[in-house]
This record gives sequence, structure tokens and C-alpha cells, in this order.
Amino acid sequence: MTSLPTPPAESTGRWKPAIATVSLGAASLHSITAKIDAAANNGQQGLELFHDDLAQLAKTLRSQEHEPTGRSDREFEIDAAHAIRDLCAERGLQVLALQPFRHFEGLIDPVQHAQRIDELKHWVQLAKVLGDNLFILIPSSFLDASEITGDRDRLVADLVEAANVAFPIRIAYEALAWGTYVNTWEDSWEIVKRANRPNLGICLDTFNIAARVWADPTSPSGRRPEIADKELHLSMERLAREIDPNRVMMVQLADGEKVDPQSSLLKTPGLPTLLSWSRNARLFPCEEERGGYLPIGLVTEACLDGLGYTGWVSMEVFSRTTTVDDPSVPEKHAARAGRSWRRMLERLTVAEENKVDSF
Repeated sequence: MTSLPTPPAESTGRWKPAIATVSLGAASLHSITAKIDAAANNGQQGLELFHDDLAQLAKTLRSQEHEPTGRSDREFEIDAAHAIRDLCAERGLQVLALQPFRHFEGLIDPVQHAQRIDELKHWVQLAKVLGDNLFILIPSSFLDASEITGDRDRLVADLVEAANVAFPIRIAYEALAWGTYVNTWEDSWEIVKRANRPNLGICLDTFNIAARVWADPTSPSGRRPEIADKELHLSMERLAREIDPNRVMMVQLADGEKVDPQSSLLKTPGLPTLLSWSRNARLFPCEEERGGYLPIGLVTEACLDGLGYTGWVSMEVFSRTTTVDDPSVPEKHAARAGRSWRRMLERLTVAEENKVDSF
């Protein structure tokens, strides 16, 4: 018996559903064309483009050359950006972000900093090709403390420089839960405010927020002590009160899977525990049947309704399931994302109607 197609994800007057290409499969296994088709088939309207997918398409274009032309990798990436924009336009999708521009701020070595600025200039060229209103996402650095500084004045100065180099392309700064010095939304928002550039804003991620304040995947309970409930509530109250929603460029949704504290999913060599967990065991929101357990309902309500945010809401799920060598992976993950978005909208509606935390 053939299953019915998944209904499209809903769009509201306030939020538009999007998905990250990393959520639809590994770049080395699943083509960007398959990912774009899957997103469009399941109601997503926007696409967070991971650079890995663009670079993989550039490699494919180079391999199709009949004779070597001596063109650079960057030139092939420009070609790939044109192709991706055309593919998305044909399917009614908007490229809304190019990411992740990793390990930028706070570099101690001036040579490395100069190299990253040069690379950022290339990304700005890519962004101008990919769309008319997208941004480059810079996640907080998680390099070793011997390689980067935590001096706030320096971090602010680096983000100012990035915004100036990119202008008028926008830059979004995101705090990763495992960031060496910047690992909370409060940290990233302080830096963005101090930098005070018109094209610089913040990205809010439900997984990173909950993972830092509330979760402890190495604990049998999967969480920190009870005080974490109060700490998360207070943090979300501050978020709704302090952040300017006009400076929020995107809200990303993801849950985390409760795993055995001794699981290898938490023990990737050379990676912090939270990062290993994030790369292997994120889930789409409202997937409790798959082990989702973080209080992302509370976080989502604060980021959307509490903050009064309107705009793109993207599913950003890293998972071991995306690395399965199966051509159905993009479609399956896009369908899961569509279901999760509808479930989240239902829960937000209930919470709004009852004026209580229904999560």
C-alpha cells in the first residue's frame, strides 16, 4: 500500500518555515538537488545553505570539466552558488542563510585572522549570488583557549570588522552551547549590542539554549539539577524582555535525544561532550517518540511569542541519521521537519489560548 504524501508545512502570518541543508543529509552522500526537492515537497519555504553542500556541488562541477581550465575552487563555488539559486527559484524556495563561518572571532594569530577576513570576502560574493536578502551566520568559536581570546573588546571589534566587510550583506552571530568563551544567548547579544552595526544581528537556537542552561547528557537523568528549571525560566524571561526582535535574523528549532550517558554518541575524540551530542543526536521538535526531552517548548515560546519575533523559523538538526547512505534520507527528514513544525504550531496555539506554559 502506498503511503499518502506528507501535507505541506504550514506558514503563518508571523513565521515562515525553513530548514537547514545539513538536516536533510550529508553533503558527501546526498546531493543538494535532492535536498532542495525534498524541502520544496514538504512545505519548507526557506533554506539555510551549509557551505559543505555548496562546496560539494562545486567539486561536481569541476569534475565535469572536459579539459582543465585552471579555474580556482572559489570560481567553481561561484558557479555552484548560481546553480543553487536557480534550483531554489524554480521550486519556490528562498536561500536565507549561508553558514557556518566558523572560528572567526578572537583569533590570537593575526595571520589566521587575515586569512579568515579574506575567506569572508569570498563568502560575501557567494551571498550576493545566492539571494537578495540572506545573511552569513557566524557561530561562536570553540577553538582551544590557546588559539583565541575571550577579551570582550576584541570579540566586539572582530564582529564590527566582519559587519563592515560584509556590508550590505547581513551577519548573524550565534552562541554555541560549547563555545569556548561565548556560549549563551546573553553573551552573544551583549556582543551584538556593543558592536552596534546595522547589518549585524543575532541567531537564536533552541537546542543551544536548552543544552547550555538545562541539559547534562552525561547524567542518568539527562539534565542538570532542579535549579536548572528556574534558571531556564529566568533566562527566557530576560530574553523576551531584553532582545530587540528586529535584530533577530532567524530562530532555529531542534530538540535533543536522551541517550545512555556512556554512549559513544557523547564521546567523539577531540570534541566537547555537548558538541559530540549535538552532531549525533539532535531531533526535530516535538519528536518525543524518538527520545526528545529538552524543554524546547518553553524556549520556542519565549523566542517566538514572548519576543514578538516574526520571520524565518528553521529546523536545524544534526544527526547520525543524516549520514546513512540511503537516497531516501532527504525526503524522510524533510517530512519529519514538516510534521514537527505543525506539531509545534499546535502547541504554541494551545499555550497562547490558555495563557499558561502548556509544555
